[in-house]
Amino acid sequence: MNNTHTNKSFDKINLDWKLIQSELKLKLGIEVYESWIKKIDLYEEFNNYILLTVPTRFIRDWITSRYLDQILQTIRKHKKQIIRIEFKILEKKDNKSGKFNEFNQTNKTEKVSFIKDSHLQYSRIDPNKRFENFLTGSSNKIAFEASLKVSENISYYNPLYIYGGVGLGKTHLLNSIGYEMSKNKKVMFISAERFMYQFVKSIKSNDMVKFKEYFRNTDVLLIDDIQFMNGKEAMQEEFFHTFNALLDKESQIIVSADRPPNKLSRIQERIKSRFSGGLVVDIQKPEYDLRRKIIDHKINELTSLYSDKVNVTDEIQDFISNKITTNVRELVGAINRIVSFSRIYNKLPSLSETKIILKDLLNLTENNVTIDSIQTIVCKFFKISKNEMLSSRRSRYLVRPRQTAIYLTKILTTKSLPEIGREFSNRDHTTIIHSVKTIEKLKEKNPDMNDNINKLKNIILYNKEG
Repeated sequence: MNNTHTNKSFDKINLDWKLIQSELKLKLGIEVYESWIKKIDLYEEFNNYILLTVPTRFIRDWITSRYLDQILQTIRKHKKQIIRIEFKILEKKDNKSGKFNEFNQTNKTEKVSFIKDSHLQYSRIDPNKRFENFLTGSSNKIAFEASLKVSENISYYNPLYIYGGVGLGKTHLLNSIGYEMSKNKKVMFISAERFMYQFVKSIKSNDMVKFKEYFRNTDVLLIDDIQFMNGKEAMQEEFFHTFNALLDKESQIIVSADRPPNKLSRIQERIKSRFSGGLVVDIQKPEYDLRRKIIDHKINELTSLYSDKVNVTDEIQDFISNKITTNVRELVGAINRIVSFSRIYNKLPSLSETKIILKDLLNLTENNVTIDSIQTIVCKFFKISKNEMLSSRRSRYLVRPRQTAIYLTKILTTKSLPEIGREFSNRDHTTIIHSVKTIEKLKEKNPDMNDNINKLKNIILYNKEG
């Protein structure tokens, strides 16, 4: 990755990276945090982008392909002018040598041996994604059965082409096939993006012969997200010949995409024709029964992971099953958030709190939730004027409503601490933090305060009292 930066006008790091990681932990769940987010460090902060470090290319590519949007969205809550993220590969300190190794400092004499090394990093099959833990329903049954038959060598579907929307289980099925067939066959499981990277690097290192040998000397080739080959003519040419060479030697090919072959844009017609000549199956949006089954499975999984039992009420499970209908990954993410909330605060969220925790997944708009509207509603509730709330006076009858309004602004909007401070008569961000913590403590000790907060949430979010 090119780490040459043109915009060097920065003074210091202002972002609180630990705070951002804590928010990502709540948003993405403990498993994703421990596996990936925890490994990211903030390296440099610029005017409109930041530079993060990760220990390996594999981690960088995984994070970029799956979590980059959520990370950027969370960062922009604290600094809106950040519009992009760049990564630097920085190996962790070696305890023996006491030195740091930067992977992105590539040896210019390096030849195509990188393919073997990257195969170990990028073609690694995840043993946690197997047929045994792939939950089926009417929406994915055909794709599952076809994948199972291919892995058992009792079918002649070649290629097997699986398509469907984001987060529906395509990669899980490809991984399951690879896991089963790798027991007695040579398997290559790679994304189209990674295939392109290896192709370009082979051209630059002037060693396409080894590239061809490597990709054509496999028993099973699995390529994920084939739509990313769109428009890349030279790479499509090479893929076409690799595809034909593998078919000639009776190797199995499995491909996934986000759309059917005839809908692939800027892909050669002869490649689309080859895809259509095999078995084309789709994974549709999960039906209610499957969504509920996925939620039950995830809760059982988390219960076995933690020493204390994970309880999520039927009411919340039904609510999530009815509201999150398009994406399995979002369903799992929703349960992770609920469980993380209950472990952090040592209580199960109410339905109204669940709506707040999952507001981005549920598409609950913030159009009507502005700082001004929160201030107005809180002032009316406590029977004070807005001028009194925003004044510097510290009378008890003004301080508590002011802290309540600040607390509600923090949890019901995406505004950063400095932004909230500015809207409350330019108060310092430490005052904002103190207000939030004060209300959180009062909620635990004072039932009346907790009741008032819930009433205000209902009025602000749903225009309902009580």
